[in-house]
Amino acid sequence: MPPFEALKLARGQGLDLVEVSPTANPPVCRIINYGKYLYQQSKRQHEARKHQKSIELKEVKFRPQTSEHDFGVKRNHILEFLKDGDKVKATIMFKGRQMAHRELGWNMMQRLISEVGDVALVESRPKQEGPNLTAVLAPKKTGGKGAAHKEHASSAAGHAQPGVAPGHTALGTARTPSAPKPAAATESSGG
Repeated sequence: MPPFEALKLARGQGLDLVEVSPTANPPVCRIINYGKYLYQQSKRQHEARKHQKSIELKEVKFRPQTSEHDFGVKRNHILEFLKDGDKVKATIMFKGRQMAHRELGWNMMQRLISEVGDVALVESRPKQEGPNLTAVLAPKKTGGKGAAHKEHASSAAGHAQPGVAPGHTALGTARTPSAPKPAAATESSGG
């Protein structure tokens, strides 16, 4: 249909002629209420943004002489931030003569990384930037087929098998069950 006829038809119905796919040959157009279309599109985008989680970068600061109790409190804060899905920038700040004993800060950073290692991945290795030693920690991904596979393998490793060292599994003996589909995926396929 020629464009002028389509435009005439759209105006006759009190609607708009909107080009949907300009790259197609010939271009594809629709007769719709463009204002309503824009409203529904913005509503969908707003709904998608509402379900999105923005990842924040939290910063926790230490000193080389941070006491044992303060270190534990700050480590617990880091663990909470990571469990909430936020990234954490751990900073050890040196001041004055503390710069002569940087190994204290490096040892503290290595200890922190090892203590939060089961929850965090080191996104940015520790590095000295002027008077500060920084590292960025990100939360480990959870769920998915990989986690179910690891969980099953660890439970299979707990069962004693003759001729296999404890903590290991014999090749070909452990079978991973097929992962069930999430409930949300099965419900959304109907509508």
